[in-house]
Amino acid sequence: MAHVVVIGAGQAGAACVAKLRALGFAGDLTLIGAEPQPPYQRPPLSKAYLMGEMEEERLWLRSAEFYAEQKITLRLGTPVSAIDPVAQTVTLGEETITYTDLVLTTGSTPRRLPAAIGGDLAGVYAVRTLADVDAMRAEFQPGRRLVIVGGGYIGLEAAAVAAKLGLKVTVLEMAPRILQRVASPETSAYFRALHSAHGVDILESTGLDRILGDTRVTGVRLPEERDLPADFVIAGVGILPGTALAEAAGITLDNGIATDAYGQTSAPHVWSAGDCASFPWQGGRIRLESVGNAIDQAEAVAANILGASRPYTAQPWFWSDQYDCKLQIAGLNTGYDRIVTRGPEGDAVSFWYFKGDQLLAVDAMNDSRAYMVGKRLIEQRKAVTAAAIADPATDLKALLKA
Repeated sequence: MAHVVVIGAGQAGAACVAKLRALGFAGDLTLIGAEPQPPYQRPPLSKAYLMGEMEEERLWLRSAEFYAEQKITLRLGTPVSAIDPVAQTVTLGEETITYTDLVLTTGSTPRRLPAAIGGDLAGVYAVRTLADVDAMRAEFQPGRRLVIVGGGYIGLEAAAVAAKLGLKVTVLEMAPRILQRVASPETSAYFRALHSAHGVDILESTGLDRILGDTRVTGVRLPEERDLPADFVIAGVGILPGTALAEAAGITLDNGIATDAYGQTSAPHVWSAGDCASFPWQGGRIRLESVGNAIDQAEAVAANILGASRPYTAQPWFWSDQYDCKLQIAGLNTGYDRIVTRGPEGDAVSFWYFKGDQLLAVDAMNDSRAYMVGKRLIEQRKAVTAAAIADPATDLKALLKA
């Protein structure tokens, strides 16, 4: 009998097994996860869950009954030690199981601060798993001092939660501005002002020399011997694709586990999807770290395992919640040469990324209409002028009919 094994019980893994059953796959189906919890949502970890506004069970993507009813075998708290694409086996400790198709949805891991600069001290945290957040939740008490290393979305979301809970927060960003790698100067300025208004101290162009303390954090040292007191530190310095199993098995890597347009890796009967996978995109390759991509790519892989032979076409979208601001992002801004601002209108404003006359992406703050229209314009590759976007008299929805 056919046996599909999925390694990685995150958003992509959960989407893949559910889609296989929905498409009629009747063989054996096993989902393996290193964490003890069933597949759960990660985005609320640094927001609602950290705030204490969401219980653990509400994070779960599916109930335990769903997996039983769908005859999906869950192997949780079970790290995989090796895969063998030639023998078509997966090794879990001393146990070996065989597969007819294998899907690697091994996600990503946070970059850690080096032990050489104090990254292994008690009170230094990362934000990736439920265990990470559970470990740090007790630290979030009013009046305590938090230093966040990294001014990306994860760091800023944690800063927003901490500020709302009454902590004194400092964000260190080595680059000249927060969000520099992923957003325009306009978006950076918007969130810098938002955080400043809530009492967060943002230090840009500021590196970290070392973390101070003997066994536990007492502060951080900045360049030029400047010290800041800190009760705890959060590292938000990016993530790395989970490629260790694939690399050890000799599967081709290229900014993640390299797949073709159908989600297949260089090894026969081995597929990949989600944060760990890179795939063809507009003449190059791309790897997307988003919930939307994890679901869509995993579902495409499920269909292709069953013979659909349909290439995956990504439609990138992202979001971030900070204080009362909901940021929604459509498209990818890589290569933009111009920003067009629409608004502000009340608390809504949007920044539109153009390359020449082509609309690439939109960052919409508290403006769901701008996001929805921008997303459709990008997906449909409709021509739109920067002047029309900037004109407050323009009915955005009418642009979809032009």
